[in-house]
Amino acid sequence: MLKIDWNLLFTIINLVILYALMRKFLYKPVMSIMEKRQEMIDNQFKSAKEAEDKANLLRDKWEESMAGIEAEKSRILDSANERAKAEYEEIIANANNQASYIIDNANKKIAADKEKTLREIEGQIAGIAMLAAAKIVNDKSRELDNSPIYDEFLAGSGKSEKN
Repeated sequence: MLKIDWNLLFTIINLVILYALMRKFLYKPVMSIMEKRQEMIDNQFKSAKEAEDKANLLRDKWEESMAGIEAEKSRILDSANERAKAEYEEIIANANNQASYIIDNANKKIAADKEKTLREIEGQIAGIAMLAAAKIVNDKSRELDNSPIYDEFLAGSGKSEKN
């Protein structure tokens, strides 16, 4: 038959007690710590995922904002270009109007100066004619001396009319 040794029985009882004690004081606390650690790691992953989602959302908002800013920049630049072009055309039109005004005034002044010069020349021609007539009347030798005076008078009046 089987003979059971008391040492073996005590060893088995000791092992069962040791197993129960280790399970209660070592295995359960270690498992509890591992579960807490796992829970903490899961929470960190969850927080990291939330932070990543939040960062992606902020990035998307930033990209939308930048797209809006780019659109606003383009609109402002287009508006500024249109205003600059309109101002350029207005300046050119004003310059052309002023140039036309200056040219018209210069032409009027030239015409007035020409008219004044013609009147002065007519006055000088009349004076020369009077001098020539006076010389003719005062000159005693009409036949010999009259032809150079007439030639001088005609040459003087011809030059004046050509100018």
